[in-house]
Amino acid sequence: MAELRMSPLHERHEALGAKFSEFGGWSMPLEYPTGVVKEHTAVRSSVGIFDVSHLGKVMVSGPGAADFVNATLSNDLAKIRPGKAQYTLCLDDETGGIVDDLIAYWHDDEHVLLVPNAANTAEVVRRLRAEAPEGVEVVDHHEDYAVLAVQGTRSDEVLERVGLPTGHEYMSFVEAEFGTSGTGVVVCRTGYTGERGYELVVANSAALELWDELLSAGAEHDILPAGLGARDTLRTEMGYPLHGQDIGLDTNPVEAGLSWAVGWKKESFWGREAVARVKEEGPRRRLRGLIATGRGIPRPGMGVTLTQDVPLADITSGTFSPTLKKGIGLALIPTMVAEDAEVGVDVRGRREIFQLVKPPFVDTSVRES
Repeated sequence: MAELRMSPLHERHEALGAKFSEFGGWSMPLEYPTGVVKEHTAVRSSVGIFDVSHLGKVMVSGPGAADFVNATLSNDLAKIRPGKAQYTLCLDDETGGIVDDLIAYWHDDEHVLLVPNAANTAEVVRRLRAEAPEGVEVVDHHEDYAVLAVQGTRSDEVLERVGLPTGHEYMSFVEAEFGTSGTGVVVCRTGYTGERGYELVVANSAALELWDELLSAGAEHDILPAGLGARDTLRTEMGYPLHGQDIGLDTNPVEAGLSWAVGWKKESFWGREAVARVKEEGPRRRLRGLIATGRGIPRPGMGVTLTQDVPLADITSGTFSPTLKKGIGLALIPTMVAEDAEVGVDVRGRREIFQLVKPPFVDTSVRES
């Protein structure tokens, strides 16, 4: 078994008493002694800080780099401009299945930073390198940079206290300097929580200093370090899919509700013909939200039924929502089922009733200016 990678902040997490979990080949903090609910609530009500250094950091560079990315990944860079970020998909060219979902940060025509999921970085890099034209390099910087996510309604105040810029548009980024050494930091107005916030890309050598300064600056706002447990409850409340659970190679963008991340008017991208067929014919299932009418809490793998004897699907993501104080989940439900239907979920041998809904489950501040 391969040795797990560790974040450059691992010693800080140990000192804070974190409980660790394997995720995408990395040992990452699952939660701290404060617990998932308090970490989740800190993000929704004030501010939390996550170490998400397990995310991939892939630079595509060289003449025509942006055009190459646009010809392979699903979304259309022409919809944005340099200095902006875009959610996009790497699709299998034959099936249209989702190899990974990722964020593209468009620096200029010769530099696009891609941030894929940890477990899929190597495969995304492999596919891009196999198709890259002469002069275009695809470099995996997984071991070179840390990523810190400062998320919540007070995130601006925390960044400003450490001298980093704030207030730029949602899904945009700026380059800045931090500390006496003037270390470069890419300040991205992005995140996976649904709240206003930032993701900071910084060299490993400066990660400890930046983490310490952010925690100190956020003390007056009761900032809490948050782990992957809170990250999961926060993203589920938003209905954000997780690759490997809600989406994967056996899922296409149309049924996943991700058609908005497809540049349908582009001449080419991987999987274009396959997903165009699904769009034309209509999907047989769609990723839907489920919210408990009672006290049931869904978990991945639990069966969903229309009646006692009519199985529909399995829960792909499921958790207790700290905001709603109810069980919520996601599942790929056949399109023949009414959008607001009541369904059953087998929760430890009991058939609990859930209502189908369209996510997000909560209102948040993610797009506030």
